[in-house]
Amino acid sequence: MTAAPEIKSAPASITEAFEAFMSSFEAFKDANDRRLGELESKMGEDVLTREKVDRINRAMDAQARQLDEMQLKRARPALGRGTSLAASEHKAAFENYIRRGDEHGLRALEAKAISTTESDGGYLVPEETDSEIGRRLSAVSPIRRLATVRQVSGAVLKKPFIASGFTAGWVGEIADRDQTATPDISELSFPTMELYAMPAASASLLDDAAVDVENWIASEIDIAFAEQEGAAFVGGNTANTPKGFLSYATVADNAWEWEKIGYIATGVDGGFKAADPSDTLIETIYALKAAHRQNAHFVMNRKTQGTIRKFKDDDGNYLWQPPASLGQPASLMGFPVTEAEDMPDIGIDTMSIAFGDFAAGYLVVDRAGVRILRDPYSAKPYVLFYTTKRVGGGVQNFEAIKLVKFGDA
Repeated sequence: MTAAPEIKSAPASITEAFEAFMSSFEAFKDANDRRLGELESKMGEDVLTREKVDRINRAMDAQARQLDEMQLKRARPALGRGTSLAASEHKAAFENYIRRGDEHGLRALEAKAISTTESDGGYLVPEETDSEIGRRLSAVSPIRRLATVRQVSGAVLKKPFIASGFTAGWVGEIADRDQTATPDISELSFPTMELYAMPAASASLLDDAAVDVENWIASEIDIAFAEQEGAAFVGGNTANTPKGFLSYATVADNAWEWEKIGYIATGVDGGFKAADPSDTLIETIYALKAAHRQNAHFVMNRKTQGTIRKFKDDDGNYLWQPPASLGQPASLMGFPVTEAEDMPDIGIDTMSIAFGDFAAGYLVVDRAGVRILRDPYSAKPYVLFYTTKRVGGGVQNFEAIKLVKFGDA
């Protein structure tokens, strides 16, 4: 029997961390196989075996989280490479503003660009820093990483659609063409909402010439923005946030209609069926049209993923499989698994698993530009940097996302 894995607090390398995770999965399979064998032979599992399975499961979650953090750090490139003269001027002026509060350079640049400071104040960050913030958000925010992202200059993106689809058909080269019915065109609206963060810096940090202030700003706000975005894209349901895909009306998939998201029920309140629990997942996969299945992902939190790790097929193979290599996602029944901690835990009538083509189904709208307002007065002796970004989001194709409901109907 494989021994329970020992979790190191700080692996020496990302390769070592990945190898430790894979070793833990082997230990998990060994322990869970023993648990299943006990269920078959004794009609009941040993408490110590069950506790070991749960302990290894939690260890794998901790290792996966550690591995994610290490990969994110490795993916962060240094700023300031290959910049143009205009970008260099903006960078220098921005650094003077951040370090010393000297806004003359930024005022001159914005005047030259025929732009003005918005009513809430602040200045646009350099384009390179703006791009780096967006790139980091894509790496950290799970739904943004899967969704289609559009950048707009206005406050709202309006997208026309025809729910019934266009009329089309085959016709001979010289045959008469029947007049097609005029389609009913509707409009989806995606307003951008203000997202803000307020990192604080000490005077010594700003005075230290060795500190890259642009990189510091980007690293301080990317996690804060990503956490807020992640929650909003999943469950946002207020007038001040993007609309999360779990906030739309839902309906049993056999009664699906446009502007609602279809779900497959497990048939059990707060859990999977005891016999053949994977049947619900199979039904969910095939509820999605073939065109969307090609680019589909499972979305769930770590706790739900830990439950599904125990499932096997009829041949004794685990349905959940670890990443095939560094940088790749885990898979479930051949489809990638995306971890979104804002997905609800399994409970009565919760929608704890989503499956779909999120690139087709969910739209993220970014208004161009991140703005920063320097505030040296509100929290002396620290300097606050009020950073704002406008983001919107919502479902754009209601056929492309399906949910699993943990209920009897």
